[in-house]
Amino acid sequence: MSGRTLALARPFRPAKAKKAKKRSRGAALPAEYNMLLTATLCLLALGAVMVFSASSTTQVLHNGGLSDSAYYLKRTLMFGAVGLVIMHLAARHGLASVRRLTPALLGFSLFLLVAVLGAGTSVNGASRWIGPSSLQIQPSELAKVALVLYAADLLARRPKRARSIEGMMPLLLVIGASTLLIALEPDLGTAMVIAFAAAATLVAAGARPRDLALIALAIGALALAMTVVEPYRMARLTGFLHPGADAAGAGFQAAQAKIALGSGGIFGVGIGNGVQKAFYLPEAHTDMISAVIGEELGMVGIVGVVGLFGMFGYAGLKVAQRARDSYGKLLVAGLTSLILAQAIINLFAVMGLAPLTGVPLPFVSYGNSSLIATLFAVGLILNVARGGRASARTGGGGTRAGRSSGAGKLRVVEGGRAPARGRSRSSGARKPKSGGGGGGNRGTRRSRHGGRRRASG
Repeated sequence: MSGRTLALARPFRPAKAKKAKKRSRGAALPAEYNMLLTATLCLLALGAVMVFSASSTTQVLHNGGLSDSAYYLKRTLMFGAVGLVIMHLAARHGLASVRRLTPALLGFSLFLLVAVLGAGTSVNGASRWIGPSSLQIQPSELAKVALVLYAADLLARRPKRARSIEGMMPLLLVIGASTLLIALEPDLGTAMVIAFAAAATLVAAGARPRDLALIALAIGALALAMTVVEPYRMARLTGFLHPGADAAGAGFQAAQAKIALGSGGIFGVGIGNGVQKAFYLPEAHTDMISAVIGEELGMVGIVGVVGLFGMFGYAGLKVAQRARDSYGKLLVAGLTSLILAQAIINLFAVMGLAPLTGVPLPFVSYGNSSLIATLFAVGLILNVARGGRASARTGGGGTRAGRSSGAGKLRVVEGGRAPARGRSRSSGARKPKSGGGGGGNRGTRRSRHGGRRRASG
């Protein structure tokens, strides 16, 4: 009867396993995942509307009204669709592959940063784009994501590197070389965004505040020196410190942005009804799109944008806190800080709280490379939010370390006792000298078994 019972019970075990798999597949996604996705899609929708509103007027006024007024909207929708596909792929099954390809991605971005200095397209005195006119890419946008990937991978493999400046030196050298190349384009704003994201990644890795303060002091001194050397940067700094000194020259853009924000009032003048974008506000559809939002949607629109970025930041940091491994935690902390730092710098510059740097507003401003790179970063964050992880393949040592750490978790759960396999091996290695109490539990079981055998005999 016992043999039949076991035979009948065996087929039901796979059915239970299938039910468990179905439950795990159909499990509800965490709230942070939905918050991230909602904030991203809302910002994308707002960006498409505001890019069309900010660019259509200037396109109509250009060339006697013969230009396509929806030119920038079409390109935004096209590259936004490509970015959403990349985000979906990265959110589903891209984390492990991206971690393996991090060295190649970093090397390719560094190559493009060098190439753009010699073969890039110059626009408004800056050589930041490379490639054909219709498909130009901005290497700095790829580089900033690649640097966060590299920092997360390095600090997750060797956590002790974050505890001293000497240990951080390989990471600091790579980030320093990349930001120097970006600053030479020149693009000091993106270099600042990368510096803030790297600092956030180091904080998440457990870096000492004293070391971070010394690094920040060195970076601040270097940034100040680069500002003094370049006349246009010095003019922007002077215009920020003294807004009314040269309102028609270096301070023109900042002054017009403030006028746009003030003209919007609380509820704005309505979408498409803004005046500053047509005649007074340079780069209205890219760097200054926050001013267009303030004029046409008022303070309510600005508060809504800040709220969406706040929701994105809260959910991203929560995902980092609940990540299943150190790589996921560092990656999400770095990428979330990257997007938030870029948004804060843009909004502060438009509001007159920081010097103008030319940094676009993530998801909202027109920019093909920026949009695709940002959506790729969001896809990686969503992957970690879904429970994704990418373990490092460090050979036999790494595997043994992982096993030992897993055993440690089992010992904690079981109240300090070793797992069943460990007990069997250890008990097999320590053979009892006699069948009495010296043999522990096994000796007791043997004595009981032997007692039953003698009784039956």
